[in-house]
Amino acid sequence: MLSSSLGTTLGLLGIVAPAIDWLRATARSAADQMRVRVLFFGLLKDVAGKSSDDPEVREGASVRDVLAHYEKQFPRFKESLPSLVLAVNQHYASPDTKLKPNDEIALLPPVSGGAPEPTARPYVAIVREPIDTARTLACIKRGEDGAALVFEGVVRNHSRGRSTLYLDYEAYEEMALREMESLATQALRRFQVRDVALVHRLGRLQVGETSVLVAVASAHRGAAFEACRWLIDTLKRTVPIWKKEYFEDGAVWADGEPFPAEIPRANSPGEGSPSRGSASK
Repeated sequence: MLSSSLGTTLGLLGIVAPAIDWLRATARSAADQMRVRVLFFGLLKDVAGKSSDDPEVREGASVRDVLAHYEKQFPRFKESLPSLVLAVNQHYASPDTKLKPNDEIALLPPVSGGAPEPTARPYVAIVREPIDTARTLACIKRGEDGAALVFEGVVRNHSRGRSTLYLDYEAYEEMALREMESLATQALRRFQVRDVALVHRLGRLQVGETSVLVAVASAHRGAAFEACRWLIDTLKRTVPIWKKEYFEDGAVWADGEPFPAEIPRANSPGEGSPSRGSASK
């Protein structure tokens, strides 16, 4: 009887021990994983079929590992890499940036190209209601200004040889605001203008409506013109805002302007690799 019981016990141990080892290995494997959040914008939302994802990656993974994950999932994703730039926690990043648990990774395709109360800081806003250009300009003008200049980006009635019905703008809002504030501050220093305002509208815009407003107040017109041109050109290249154009026979994401060369692309070589020419759309 003792021999039989001992044999049964040993037999059970032979089953249980591997199961315990497997559970321990699984626990170790789970402990080595971390979850991150990935945001898709513009054309990438159509490629991925969603606006965000929460994949698990190994501890110590880089943004490049996340990109490889989506290359396997979505065949069209790889085609976009040369023109994509990356942001981690709302700051531009390289593919080799190391990730931490709960980091937010934004995959940014080339970007497309409310009124203020007086403040001591440049006025920057992202709004969903019509932009009030006259009130915005009135709020930044002062008696010492010799020039007050306005640029309005307006929805036109045609694109790509087709009649436009309307546009739909979206943004990575937190980062877009941060980038717009940075541009406004840079313009004040770089061109020695007295004040600027930047306003961009999101959502559906009809033909003739203002999508973006740049207003500059300065003692001299030359500086105002230079600052205004630099602000809109740089905003169109660096601020993560996209537009989708709607026509009677379909819709398409607008081709964006390429990001500046100094911002790493999603397919940038790894650290220590020889550099390549910057990609453009």
